[in-house]
Amino acid sequence: MNIALLADKKYMFTPEENNDFIWVVIGSPWGLLAIWLLLINVITFLVFGLDKWKARRKEKNEKVRRVPERTLLLLAALGGSVGALLAMKAFRHKTLHKAFRFGVPLILALQIMVPFGLWLYVSAIR
Repeated sequence: MNIALLADKKYMFTPEENNDFIWVVIGSPWGLLAIWLLLINVITFLVFGLDKWKARRKEKNEKVRRVPERTLLLLAALGGSVGALLAMKAFRHKTLHKAFRFGVPLILALQIMVPFGLWLYVSAIR
């Protein structure tokens, strides 16, 4: 890796070869955010699918424990709202519950509006 000295005395790592890309992604806050959003959305999608599978299985065996709705909504609030919406469509799961039908899109809207509002405040208003 090549270390470049910036004007304000901070160090920045720049890749020299193709295999240094992963270090730039991990060292960048945007890269970490992208990795987090990818992981939490995949996990949320899979947990929704697991809950749907358990719901079908519970009809035959009452001892099956389902994933709590609070956990599903928490996963959506932690950044997995896109995965939750996709899972709701793909598995046709939790689509009749008002908390999910209105709550998950509201969470997604907030997850888009709050960072945009912060960016607007920092760049234009401040």
